[in-house]
Amino acid sequence: MHPYEISQTLRARATHESIRLNFGSLYGVVAGLERRRLVRAVETVREGKRPERTVYDITEAGRREMYDWLSELIAAPVKEYLQFEAGLSLVGALPPDEAVALLRQRCLALEFSLEQIQAMHVAMEKRGIPRLFALESEYMAALQQAELEFTRLLVADIDSGELSGLDEWRTWHEGGAAWGRSADDYAKGAEDAGDPHDDEDDQGDAR
Repeated sequence: MHPYEISQTLRARATHESIRLNFGSLYGVVAGLERRRLVRAVETVREGKRPERTVYDITEAGRREMYDWLSELIAAPVKEYLQFEAGLSLVGALPPDEAVALLRQRCLALEFSLEQIQAMHVAMEKRGIPRLFALESEYMAALQQAELEFTRLLVADIDSGELSGLDEWRTWHEGGAAWGRSADDYAKGAEDAGDPHDDEDDQGDAR
């Protein structure tokens, strides 16, 4: 294919929903692959009055590189820093009632997203598209379903008062700006109550 055809194919298949793509840099990416001899130019074509377009093909080195990269993506789990995870780690900065409202809002968004994915799968089945070509959206649906269940349970635990630390959380915000010091003290206490050998390790480092 030539780069414009690659771009059109990626858009038609909605690949940008699964892979972060910058279509504006595609020509530069192809040029970089050619410099590394992972693809090679095979011909130049012209359609009507359109500009000439260079068609590229993957090389044997490119196939090996693709195979190694894809094998690593499939086989090796990596730590991914999710935005929701970051938000949960800092949720104490919000008043509990406000946090609950936002969590309920997230539940609604997840429910809507799951409905869209399900509708897409139904449409694909009607068109006779094999499941193989929907695995990434199926995976995302599983993740979103798990997140939805977790978020619903978290809301329920806050509403019922069963969330450990909820009283302290409310106290921090009743005192206005003082909540930050209280939270820091609470975190420091939890840290000090951790591994009893930490002090020994620190002494060893000092020596």
